[in-house]
Amino acid sequence: MADIKYEIIKELGVISEGSRGWRKELNLISWNGGAPKYDIRDWSPAHEKMGKGITLTEEEAKELSQLLKNL
Repeated sequence: MADIKYEIIKELGVISEGSRGWRKELNLISWNGGAPKYDIRDWSPAHEKMGKGITLTEEEAKELSQLLKNL
């Protein structure tokens, strides 16, 4: 499996934190040198390991925001 490179451009917030210190976060991340995207996933305390997550374009993030407002 090829190495995945990422750069956390901006840490936007923590959604939740587990008992072992892993946190579900919303961040703006550049994957493999690409344009930054909004990303929701679990991260270990020092961001050295990550869990599965979801990556959204700005348009998708705006649409998700509108859907969440209706909850």
